[in-house]
Amino acid sequence: MGGGPLTRVLNMLGLSSTMAVALLAAIAIVAVLLFWKIRSGRQSRSVAAPSNLRIDVMALGTQGPPADPPVLEFYNTPVRLAAIVVAPVGRVRNLPPPDEMGDVLNAIVPELARVVASHRPLARSWPAQLSIKGFAHMFFQHARLPGDGGKGSPWCAAAGVFKIEGQSMMAGMIFRTKSTSSHGQEIIDSEEKWLSMLRVRG
Repeated sequence: MGGGPLTRVLNMLGLSSTMAVALLAAIAIVAVLLFWKIRSGRQSRSVAAPSNLRIDVMALGTQGPPADPPVLEFYNTPVRLAAIVVAPVGRVRNLPPPDEMGDVLNAIVPELARVVASHRPLARSWPAQLSIKGFAHMFFQHARLPGDGGKGSPWCAAAGVFKIEGQSMMAGMIFRTKSTSSHGQEIIDSEEKWLSMLRVRG
């Protein structure tokens, strides 16, 4: 019997060239649909928040800001980034893939990705959010700071909106100072406020 392996298989199955092309096209379509479904499922799981959104602040460690650069400042006070939460906006939006999260962090504050790499905070992704204040209040509720919302303690926090390439997203952060401070909880209602509150040096 002449022809290559595929020709011999088709002859054995009694399929014409036209039928073979149609069969291969159908198999290709099914394969693409299965791949897309699996990939979408993985993406959904990757951005879903833990079933328990609570962040135990007391379990984030007692270390103050690291001595080595980069130095993160919260209103000119050096702090350690202890935890960070990022969430998309809207019901069907996803976070960017992990290899693009550095750009996302730097969109909040330039060089923030270096701080995350150095301070190694607790990092979580939350489900899509619908409002700035709603996200901030939920973040503060699930990450309760000691004292009066952190005032009078070494802990402080901020939560609110930022933008990357024109797309709004939400971020929440928990910081620890070297000693007690009067800082508390800040709601970020515009992306510019991050820049007036946080600064990375070194």
